[in-house]
Amino acid sequence: VLNDSLGHHVGDQLLIQVAKRIQNSLRQEDLAARLGGDEFVILIKAHESTLELVTEQTLIIAEKIRIALEKPYLMDKYEHHCSSSIGITLFPEHDISADELLQQADKAMYRSKELGRNTISFFHPSIQKAADAKLFLEKELHIALKNQSFLLHYQPQLDLNNNTISSEALIRWQHHERGLISPAEFIPVAEDCGLIIPLGLWVLNQACAQMKSWLDQGIKLEHVSVNVSSKQFRQADFVDQVQHIIHQNNIPASHLFIELTEGVVIDDYDDTIEKMQALKKIGIKISIDDFGTGYSSLAYLKRLPLDQLKIDQSFVRDISTDENDAIIVETIISMAHNLQFDVIAEGVETQAQKAFLIEKGCSVFQGYFFSKPLPAEEFLVFVKK
Repeated sequence: VLNDSLGHHVGDQLLIQVAKRIQNSLRQEDLAARLGGDEFVILIKAHESTLELVTEQTLIIAEKIRIALEKPYLMDKYEHHCSSSIGITLFPEHDISADELLQQADKAMYRSKELGRNTISFFHPSIQKAADAKLFLEKELHIALKNQSFLLHYQPQLDLNNNTISSEALIRWQHHERGLISPAEFIPVAEDCGLIIPLGLWVLNQACAQMKSWLDQGIKLEHVSVNVSSKQFRQADFVDQVQHIIHQNNIPASHLFIELTEGVVIDDYDDTIEKMQALKKIGIKISIDDFGTGYSSLAYLKRLPLDQLKIDQSFVRDISTDENDAIIVETIISMAHNLQFDVIAEGVETQAQKAFLIEKGCSVFQGYFFSKPLPAEEFLVFVKK
């Protein structure tokens, strides 16, 4: 269309800009080529060891290219919009020639055209199914976030006398077609596409607003705990964002616990210390979630301004039957006390587990033995029992 209306030199400008955008989306080790017309081929070097991980890596790069190519093009004073159809095949697999490989990618690309263009398709049906599911979730996540279609459930945290003293806010997604979608399914997708940052801020704001409501009703809870992802925590203005949410909802900062995983802490230790200290200065408390499952280091741990360690449910699950898990749990509790941290055990499902934890010095519990995560209204009923 450009060649016929504005001349071949404008069409050539478009191709040059497309080539530059593709090149800027790749690493130095990848290879991009224009085969002819408006068709480009990209050879990506995989660094993963399994088909699933390679697929994931390839899809991320393809989506990056797709987004880059759909942005407006400026040629002289003319603005042009166009989209791409992307086909992907993976190799080596069996004995396949270069021509066959290109044919596979070509077939996948035509599938994208048949689906309405501006999309990504895989040659392998099984891989395509997984890719379709991921892309569907990503698209629906954008809509759900815009429409605020998420909700929070709250799992009670109880003391030795079975009094609810706090709660953990857990996000839920009630999809209009698929029903309840597990966080284990949509959180990794939100992480990959960057939506975890606005989604995480929404969770923080909603949890603080709910805490304010409970306090106004005279419900005596020490705090609400909110999980914060690595990408969210690494935002330069994360502390300012949290402080704004606290002030906006008019709750004491001490009523908010930020839960971080060990991986977040180790990822950038100096930045972690700086942000933790800033949060503590405001009055916010900090917990290390899933403790013992990551890269625990006593050298790091002793320097962190923590308030609480949370024992991972994978250790709690087998403390009655697995001697090693029992020893690990006992050690974590003892270490937490010696470092003057509070300690909470998650995933408590039996009386035997609770009794063991009490015997070893743990006094705060969370798990299905007491209650599943509940909508705010049901949580309030549970607290008042």
